[in-house]
Amino acid sequence: MAANGARFHIAELGDGPLVLLLHGFPQYWWTWRAQLTALADAGYRAVAMDLRGVGGSDRTPRGYDPANLALDVTGVIRSLGESDAALVGHDLGGYLAWTAAVMRPKLVRRLVVASMPHPRRWRAAMLGDVRQTVAGAYVWGFQRPWLPERQLVANGGALVGRLIREWSGPAQGASMAVENYQRAMCVPSTAHCSVEPYRWLVRSLGRPDGFQFNRRMKRPVRVPTLHLHGSLDPVLRTRSAAGSGKYVEAPYRWRLFDGLGHFPQEEDPTAFSGELIDWLRDPEPDR
Repeated sequence: MAANGARFHIAELGDGPLVLLLHGFPQYWWTWRAQLTALADAGYRAVAMDLRGVGGSDRTPRGYDPANLALDVTGVIRSLGESDAALVGHDLGGYLAWTAAVMRPKLVRRLVVASMPHPRRWRAAMLGDVRQTVAGAYVWGFQRPWLPERQLVANGGALVGRLIREWSGPAQGASMAVENYQRAMCVPSTAHCSVEPYRWLVRSLGRPDGFQFNRRMKRPVRVPTLHLHGSLDPVLRTRSAAGSGKYVEAPYRWRLFDGLGHFPQEEDPTAFSGELIDWLRDPEPDR
């Protein structure tokens, strides 16, 4: 599927209102396999896309800043022939979902974000909260040239498996499909494309483009928003994610999953899908 100057791989199931699912690091569309089935059974057109540079999507030499990646997302909505979508994003996909809801509000019907604060909240926590700075050490580590890419693909992607296991809660089971994510990371150029968005996030902190993006994200989110988080997430602390509601001028619902880590959609897919579908069906989601 062509959008915003690149081609994107999607997995699609069902008919009805569009729900577009955005994965995070170090994953690809497969992380949403349980939600694709649940959403289709509930009467939705569920589409999970591979972000730029990952899975079956194009690995372009540039274009990994959040504004451009968000335009990839909204471009896919248009290419699917839809006027809008409910966006569901996890981790980096959640960051892009927040961004798309601010940049192209007419294309976002509802917003669901898992395991990711609002971009301005993320920035403040990474710079001002020592515990979050330490928890996000991998982001700082990605700033080194070439070494992160080599580490991610070494020994068949062993680091990917270790990160997923360490970031998951104790309830994590075989459904995490760690081996699939390891193999996906070892596809040529994927590791480089996967870390480029994080390099932009840090390197732009003192640059004009970073200041401009941060100012742009002052605009409030004006679509109903569901914010999901695992209570045991070691990467993005609950304290960092909580408080994102101040950037939402619409119904906002916060849901904390007890005992889950950074990947609630896979650690407990039944609970996650149930919460998601109940909220999508709610005609008047309250604050």
